[in-house]
Amino acid sequence: MLDWLKHINKEYPEFWNDYLAKFSKKSKRYVILATDATGNSTEKDVITFISAFAVEDDAILIKDSFETILLQYRFLHDNHLSNEYIIESRLLKLSEPEALKTFIEYLGNGILVGHQIQSSVAMINATLERLDCGKLRNEALDIDIMHRKLNEITDDKELSLDELTDFYKIQSTPANSTTERAYTIALLFLKLKFKLGLK
Repeated sequence: MLDWLKHINKEYPEFWNDYLAKFSKKSKRYVILATDATGNSTEKDVITFISAFAVEDDAILIKDSFETILLQYRFLHDNHLSNEYIIESRLLKLSEPEALKTFIEYLGNGILVGHQIQSSVAMINATLERLDCGKLRNEALDIDIMHRKLNEITDDKELSLDELTDFYKIQSTPANSTTERAYTIALLFLKLKFKLGLK
């Protein structure tokens, strides 16, 4: 309840101050987000991948995208996990602080969109806290919640990404990577946005 007291007169990193300054105006840019993490605990687990695409004017902007592996060697070493996927991958690889800084600069004041987005937001917020930053200020939309609203579903059962793509007859490759998952979420979002009449 008194969380705001912690942040009075707090010195934030420069990139975080730049991020906060962007909220003086509302954005029309959607940022479709998919993340991978070592688990669901915001205290014990870490983010390993971040992928995102921007959507503006009902178009997925492939050139306006973000994709990185977070180098979590210490976590992998401490938990006796393999880092083979990191070595073999050709994707951009950044340390956790650099990856979050770069992602926050990319995100700006965009509206976040994801599948079970609160889980990704919670993990990002936990990482930001380790970097002496505040929590994300972005509005966040969840495609599963949008689907429920559109179809007036009241039960608590969450639908998987595959179930949603089947429901909306969206042909997509199996979402084996974080980037493929982000792109599939973007396709679903555009369909739901149109059906819900969102601008």
